[in-house]
Amino acid sequence: MGVGAANLLRSRLPHNNKSDHCLKRPAEALASYDRALLFQPDHADALCNRGNALRELKRPADALASYDRALALRPDDVDALFNRGNALLEVDRAADALLSYDHALLQRPADIGALYHRGNALLKLKRHADALVSYDRVLAIEPDDVEALNNRGIVLMELKRPGDALASYDRALARRPDNPEVLNNRGNALVALKRPEDALASYEAAFARNPDYAGALNNRGNVLRELKRFTEALASYDRALALKPDYVEAINNRGGVLRDLNRPEDALASYERALALKPGDADALYNRGNALQDMKRYADATRSFAQLVALVPDYDYAQGSLFECRLHDCEWPEAADSAARLARTVSAGERAVAPFAFLAVSPSASAQLQCARTFVADKFPAAATPLWRGQRYQHDRIRLAYLSADFREHPLAHLMAELFERHDRQRFETIAVSFGPDAPSQIRSRLEGAFDRFIDVRHQSDGEVANIVREMEIDIAVDLMGFTAEARTSVFALRPAPIQVNYLGFPGTMGARYIDYIFADRYVIPEAQQSHYAEQVVYLPDSFQANASNRQIAARTPLRAEARLPERGFVFCSFNNNYKITPAVFDVWMRLLQQVNASVLWLLAGSPTVETNLRREAKVRGVGCDRLVFARRLPYAEHLARHRLADLFLDTLPFNAGATASDALWAGLPVLTCAGEAFAARMAGSLLTALGMPELVTHSLDQYEVLALKLASDPKLLPEIRHKLARNRDRFPLFDTERFRRHIEAAYVNMWERYQRGEPASGFAVESIG
Repeated sequence: MGVGAANLLRSRLPHNNKSDHCLKRPAEALASYDRALLFQPDHADALCNRGNALRELKRPADALASYDRALALRPDDVDALFNRGNALLEVDRAADALLSYDHALLQRPADIGALYHRGNALLKLKRHADALVSYDRVLAIEPDDVEALNNRGIVLMELKRPGDALASYDRALARRPDNPEVLNNRGNALVALKRPEDALASYEAAFARNPDYAGALNNRGNVLRELKRFTEALASYDRALALKPDYVEAINNRGGVLRDLNRPEDALASYERALALKPGDADALYNRGNALQDMKRYADATRSFAQLVALVPDYDYAQGSLFECRLHDCEWPEAADSAARLARTVSAGERAVAPFAFLAVSPSASAQLQCARTFVADKFPAAATPLWRGQRYQHDRIRLAYLSADFREHPLAHLMAELFERHDRQRFETIAVSFGPDAPSQIRSRLEGAFDRFIDVRHQSDGEVANIVREMEIDIAVDLMGFTAEARTSVFALRPAPIQVNYLGFPGTMGARYIDYIFADRYVIPEAQQSHYAEQVVYLPDSFQANASNRQIAARTPLRAEARLPERGFVFCSFNNNYKITPAVFDVWMRLLQQVNASVLWLLAGSPTVETNLRREAKVRGVGCDRLVFARRLPYAEHLARHRLADLFLDTLPFNAGATASDALWAGLPVLTCAGEAFAARMAGSLLTALGMPELVTHSLDQYEVLALKLASDPKLLPEIRHKLARNRDRFPLFDTERFRRHIEAAYVNMWERYQRGEPASGFAVESIG
């Protein structure tokens, strides 16, 4: 989202102006100076003023030549040095301009114009601390200088000091209240201070003073977008573009709000328009890639991100987005090198990849923590002034809020609906804060009835949502999203609740000091790994994962032919998302197909490109394309039923199955997993342990391959495993929702009691309640 700051460079006239120039008749002035110089070529004042006239005529390069001739005659002429510096700024030679101003200041140290423009040169050179010193020297001489106060504010914004910037803009406005540029910049400071409503008022004041101010309209659109007033934001961008049709920044931002409105095709058209006007524009390339990703056109998104990386290799998150799109399409030729490169950039603290994508890149828990910390510091820093200030609420019941965009047809909803329904209403008041779509469905209706209160906040800003949580005096706020799609991490960054918990949606640490706890079990986060989690770890006695004891499976099992499976032969299955498949795991799968006659691998269908790429990769490994079968999307109950056609579920690494593994186990399909180090690589192992089936957990891909082959080859072993799975499903804790409820509620009570005693968050283990 581009935000335009306005410098007031034009406000100062050149030194040593003469009459025609001052009367804004520069062409006549130029002719006059040229005539004078015919008679006296070495007249330094005429040469200097000729340069001024040329600058007014937008001919800075010619002006520079005139100033140089004047300085050849009088090397220490302050006026010529000053005006030469201005011309150098206009031809983007800021370093040379700085030298010219410094030379002028040696002769006249208190020259306000030279000090001011010296600050401008330093600003262009991104020497922000030095620029601040220069503007402060101006203000020490002239405290009410509006231009210096404005540009000082811009420098302070670059120095990440928005509060000081706001004070500088307010001083300028006290002197000149109707200045639209300062009002616009004041809005930028208010945005940085998380005061979007005040920022909106400032932008609207700027626009009111100057109805042709496209920059203020663009920034107004940005803040309306932040306030979730998307239709108004779109109108604001359109008004800016009516004034300035080639305004690339506004075209880009317009594309962003069209994505917010779930109009990715229109967003894509906006980004294409931006690129037509400014080929190679980095922001437009990045945004175009995101829009294509929204449309699941991963191959096209890959090309957009690849073009961006070629132009700007260190563009924030571009390398990670490129890698993520390639994973979605199973485009692997550079996978190993790209993963290693991403791991190095994350280790260096660079903004290379978003944390969710990184789960499929790195097996390292410490690297995932570093990635999350970098991302949070960049995108979701803790509010300087938290909404909750230490109050201890006294309610009849603990107020427990779950925040999510996934209260809809989504795996998380199927996992947690029964828990929501079973919560002890004598002890807890439960609230759903929903910021996702409200498309009608059976699970949506069920969820709306599962809580004491179900609040739809889709159209409210993060600040408004956080204020709702604070005003409701929520004791415990549970983030069910983490860094997944449509997450609202900024709500938690504002600290609206005394206890904030990371749970289930994101299988890893959020790296944020405002998230107090993460739910785990001793398998998914071993005690020795706790230092790699920013949250305090709360150990549940069985598994970290909530589960339903009443999943409905369609009664009818489809025929193999209906699923496009062969009538006979062993069926290896992996219904994980395609981006979780890595070349190393696929190598194992292909060797299994080679060793198990007439076997097939049943995968979840993705884009046509996925299927083409995986069939190609199979062929490279000596496996026929017909040995891969792709399953189309089905309604949930029917999807569960078709698991009965498979023989063995093969998990992925380093990003295990979570809800997908639960589905398979509930349907009676054995899951073989390989455990790694981080949370995401240990999820399936946690589920199998809680189901009393640790023998299906391996700890290297070699072990995984050996056991998979044994299960597929031994005619007695797999039936025994299936029989044990069927027996354990109702006897072991994994699918015992009532038992899980008692444990997680005991955890909530422990958190609440610590907070009531004024104690900081601290990890603990919940005792088994039986």
